Amino acid sequence: MIEREIKAKVTDPAAVVARLKAAGARLEFQGLMFDRRLDSAGTLTARDQVLRLRRYQAEGRATRLVLGWKGPVSVDRGAKLRDEIEVEAVGDIDGLLAALGYQTVHAIDRFVEVYRVGDAEVRIEWYPRMDVLVEIEGDEAAIEAAAAVTGIPRPAFSAEALTAFVARHQAAGGRPALSLAELGDGKPSWSGD
Repeated sequence: MIEREIKAKVTDPAAVVARLKAAGARLEFQGLMFDRRLDSAGTLTARDQVLRLRRYQAEGRATRLVLGWKGPVSVDRGAKLRDEIEVEAVGDIDGLLAALGYQTVHAIDRFVEVYRVGDAEVRIEWYPRMDVLVEIEGDEAAIEAAAAVTGIPRPAFSAEALTAFVARHQAAGGRPALSLAELGDGKPSWSGD
């Protein structure tokens, strides 16, 4: 499968959610999403590939575990493209990956709301400490239709990786934290405190 996605910074997440709901978007998931990027001696990174284990948690309990592989990145008409294979995982997947020599090299934790808008997935992402982002995945037409629903001007969306958004946040004087471990004793942005 080819993953096609765009991202944008969200200044008013409540307004985006209201627009999605008004357009009939269906809420598919609301909760924590824990991503662990894995590698073995840098072999995947050297080939611009990603092995990711994603845990979904809602209301304090795990709901899904997804193992995914992503191929090298390309950009087409302002959207990021890459081959992607994802499978639902069960059992001791951490033990299996460790036995194969893979270890966590990067952690990203966030609170997300995932909506279905036509054939597109729209995910609003609150990081422990950083700007709120919206990511839209789908085919080209579905992405464009969903982007219009969000009310965010289309030029605000890009094919950039998360690292570019982190760099802009830092340049504006922010101290980003992408994982709860990086946050230390601080409260995550989604806690409201």
